[in-house]
Amino acid sequence: MSAAATAPRTATAPPEEWEPGSMIVLVGPPASGKSTWTQARFPASARVSLDAFRQLLTDDEADQGANEEALDLRARVLDGRLRRGRTTVCDSTSIEIAARAGLLARARAYGRRAVAVRFDTPLEECLARNAARERTVREGVVRAMQTALPTVEELYAEGFDAVHHPGDTAP
Repeated sequence: MSAAATAPRTATAPPEEWEPGSMIVLVGPPASGKSTWTQARFPASARVSLDAFRQLLTDDEADQGANEEALDLRARVLDGRLRRGRTTVCDSTSIEIAARAGLLARARAYGRRAVAVRFDTPLEECLARNAARERTVREGVVRAMQTALPTVEELYAEGFDAVHHPGDTAP
């Protein structure tokens, strides 16, 4: 086996232009800058957000009781966009491997490229941003998600075609 075959893969800077039809999966804890980063780079139509679907259903994006219905809505929107070859950004934490596996399977079902953007914002920065928000997430949840953040190698091993780091995530 060559040295290149065993060399660890790394996260790279995001491309200037994304491959059309790609599914871009954001991976990071709350307050790591995912939504801010996405809003600065993609049209609203490309952003598929569980928070936004909970907001539509209940007028409260934090209402976890609406998750099942929000996930159903997300699945329908993802299917429609991927079927049409539209670049799509999955804006949620995607910390759990099962959540990422479902998104990867959906991208593959439509023959689409699946790309992860890994937000490894320092914990203290996430906690400070979270505290400054109107809607906060419990500190223990932020800490647990930061601890569970998958490595770049894990994301590649799961099947992502590329893994990027977001660069500056400051609001």
